[in-house]
This record gives sequence, C-alpha cells and structure tokens, in this order.
Amino acid sequence: MSQSRSTPTLLVDLGGTNVRFGVADPSLNQPLLANSIRRYRVSEHESLVATANVYLADTGLKVSRAIIAAAGRIDDGETVKVTNNPWAISARQTASALGLDHVHLVNDFAAQSMAVTLMQGDDLVDVGPLARPLIGAQDEQTFAIVGPGTGLGVGGLLVRGGHCSVLQTEGGHAGFAAHSPEDIAILDYLNHKYGRVSNERLICGQGLVNLYDAICHMVGATADALTPEDITARAKDGSCPLCTRTVETFAGIFGSVAGDLVLTLGAWDGVYLTGGLIPILLPWLARGRFRERFEAKGRFRDIMEKVPTQAIMNPEPGLLGAAALAVLESGRPLLKRS
Repeated sequence: MSQSRSTPTLLVDLGGTNVRFGVADPSLNQPLLANSIRRYRVSEHESLVATANVYLADTGLKVSRAIIAAAGRIDDGETVKVTNNPWAISARQTASALGLDHVHLVNDFAAQSMAVTLMQGDDLVDVGPLARPLIGAQDEQTFAIVGPGTGLGVGGLLVRGGHCSVLQTEGGHAGFAAHSPEDIAILDYLNHKYGRVSNERLICGQGLVNLYDAICHMVGATADALTPEDITARAKDGSCPLCTRTVETFAGIFGSVAGDLVLTLGAWDGVYLTGGLIPILLPWLARGRFRERFEAKGRFRDIMEKVPTQAIMNPEPGLLGAAALAVLESGRPLLKRS
C-alpha cells in the first residue's frame, strides 16, 4: 500500500447549492471523520479552492490528497463544469493551488453509489415490504442509486467477485416517459414551457414547483408563487389539497423513474433513494404510490415486485461515498468476503 494513499484525504461533495467538506482516514473501519464535516453555500464563495482554504483554516486539518465528488460530467477524469453551479473544476489546478499530491474528480453519484457500502442501521429505511439487501452477499450484484435534490442524480453500483465499481451517469437528464393521462397532461404543460422535458424537470426541488404549476393549470386554479419548501409544508399540514396532490404525484412519478432505472441498468438487486428531498418526502414514498408505479412495468411486474427499495437517511452520503473511494484507493478492500 502506498503511504500517500493511506494518509488523511480531503473529501468534497459539491452540489448546485452547497459544498460539503470532510476528511477520511482510509485505515479506519468508519473512515469518514465525523467531527471533520462542514458545509458552505456555493453562492457565498468565489471558487472551490477558496472555499477549501477556508475549510482547512477553520478545522486545522492536514491532508495530502483529495477526492472531489461533483454534480456534473467528468471530462477525461480531469475537469468538470458543475451542473446548476457556476464553478468549473480542474483536478490538476486544484491540486497545485492546495499543495496536494493528487486530486481525484468523480461524479457526485459515483460517490453516492459507493456510500451504500459503508451504511449501517438507521442510515437506511425500507420503502416497501422487502428485506434489505446485503451488499457483497453474492458474487454478482447490480444496484441503482437515484436521488432528487437541486437536480436529479443517477448512478449504479456493481459488485463483482467482492470488488465494487460504479457507473457514472447523467441519467437524470433522460427524457420523461408519461404513463397515465395525468402524466400526459403534465408533459404537455411542461413541453410548452420548456421544450424537451427531462426527468429532472419533475423529480427535484424545482420539479415540485413545476408539478404544482402543472396541476394548478390542469384544474383551472391560479398557482401561488410557492417554493419547494412551501409545497411540502402545506402538504404535510393538509392546508392545501393541490400541494398534497403535488407531492403524491411526485412520489408516483419518482417510482416510475426508479423502476425504469432497474430495467435500464439491470439493477435487480435493489434501488437506493437519496438526495435532500428524501427525508422530507419519505411519508409519501412509503404510502404505496411510489412502489405501485415502481412495480407497474407490464410483463416485468412479477420481477419488479422482488426488487427492494431503500431510502438513504444518512445526512452526508456524498462524503461517505468519497470516504469509501478513499478506502479503495488506499488498497484496502471495502467488502468482507464470507
């Protein structure tokens, strides 16, 4: 094992709204150091390097390597223009500016996908009646990870012979497939507003607003100028039937999108639901409409009924996944073979 790869590693989870930092010690069974976690708002800082310097000054921590999980497509492993975020990141320039030996750029959902290998107990909540899968229990397993936050992220986790690898995708930008008369009306409304309609137009924070506006249009009501937080709060307290319908519709469409991912990736071993909206929307996901549309795949219903879905409740899955990647880079295996 390379000494440099087993030393403390700076972890960065860079999204559209917030950037989170932490430090991993790859030699530990729980490599993410809990007291190292900090969060900063992207809009309040000039660049990633500037924010990282603030973080290192705030914590006094010393690192020699970094893993940056960014919400965008990684070009040649070297650069990323973050979706929904003004920062452009270069691994080489970041390493030079911070005085690091190496910087590894990965898609944020590559990290989210790896995070599930380190999750325990209350980190996960069952959505539906199926037993929680054990990662590494079989030589070949394929899982999908999907999550709404500022945008919609999609990733895959492949387990082959005790080794983990990830699929880095931009699946959230795949086109929305309407399945019901309500879906078709929503698609028609959003198509006139945006042109092409991706899954992310519906399944993310702003997607809640888009759905609310579409539903108001469908019933001839005047839409209030609501934020995603307004919509979920009014649905929770029952003060707005249209907001309640919005989150119920969101849960159903999210189930349909997650089920399509199983078919696309062959993720028969399970789906993990992540992102900032999951803890808020969990009551609606658990009420059945999510699973009903997840399973409603025609001739594949029988097999879809056997695919478990889990909600990730750990507040820092991006950092946890980056810590898992740091363990792999250190040469230490993540999965214990029986």
